[in-house]
Amino acid sequence: MTLQQSVVPARPVRRRGRGRMFQEIGMLAPALVLLTAFLIVPFVLSFWTAMTNQPLVPRPTPVRFIGFNNFLRIFKDDLFWTSLWNVSRFTFWILPVQCGLAFATALLLHQKLPLRNFFRGLFFLPAITSIVVVCVVWGTLFQYPTGPFNQILGFLSGGHIQPIDWLGDPEWAMFSIVLLSAWQAYGFQMIVYLAGLQGIPDELYDAGKIDGANSFQRFWHVTMPGLRPTHIFVLVITTIQAFKLYTQVAILTQGGPKSSTETVVHYMVRAGFEEQKLGYASAVSVILFLIVLVIALLQRQLLRRFDV
Repeated sequence: MTLQQSVVPARPVRRRGRGRMFQEIGMLAPALVLLTAFLIVPFVLSFWTAMTNQPLVPRPTPVRFIGFNNFLRIFKDDLFWTSLWNVSRFTFWILPVQCGLAFATALLLHQKLPLRNFFRGLFFLPAITSIVVVCVVWGTLFQYPTGPFNQILGFLSGGHIQPIDWLGDPEWAMFSIVLLSAWQAYGFQMIVYLAGLQGIPDELYDAGKIDGANSFQRFWHVTMPGLRPTHIFVLVITTIQAFKLYTQVAILTQGGPKSSTETVVHYMVRAGFEEQKLGYASAVSVILFLIVLVIALLQRQLLRRFDV
């Protein structure tokens, strides 16, 4: 075989390679178009709006470019720092409560229990229930002083525990929203953990039994490493959702009492719709996006570094 004959078959291979590349680009194109239209473009427009004094409703006066003045005003506002502290505190509490409850429930429902599919659907039900409905129901449970929660506490303590103003006391308001939010949303994380548990091969557990590992050793050396990507995904997604806390606050406390439940999103909505400062609210949204992005990236790197 000559050198020319050996080179000829390479041309169709290159053509097939280019054809496959165009095919992959074509398959990615719809997702890229949607990502650009609904994420990248809105963020760029929000950043541009944040650099202006754009009002919510058009006014006769022209919109002016004011640079970073909105950002400087935000950083000088004590209420913004209070809202950022509150949502950080909420995130710090919700992560162990919600993720821990979801993980424990997933471990239980992963066992070969009777009616486990029914219980999976039952425990997932709050996650698909309207958050507005959940807030109204829990608002009744939190009612002061004769709500069901206070009645239960009084009964269990024999009347020694005084009724708690769950939503009206600054020391209890955020804790109450944490309980409500964890119960309403843990079903999503539970489903994610169940999918992760089902993805761990049974052969690994069988090998552990053969090697004489007990239940805890199999859990620690097989289950936990197998769920490493699931842990990272759940923690990052839960953090992002926690920083977006709004509906519970808007319905139950309106940011009170004494701004103890004010959150960044509630602060942003108030500035944009009640005060009609669209440019200012856009600046808040840009800051929130950057904060959540940095926290999510740091979380992911730390979890990978510590081999979680």
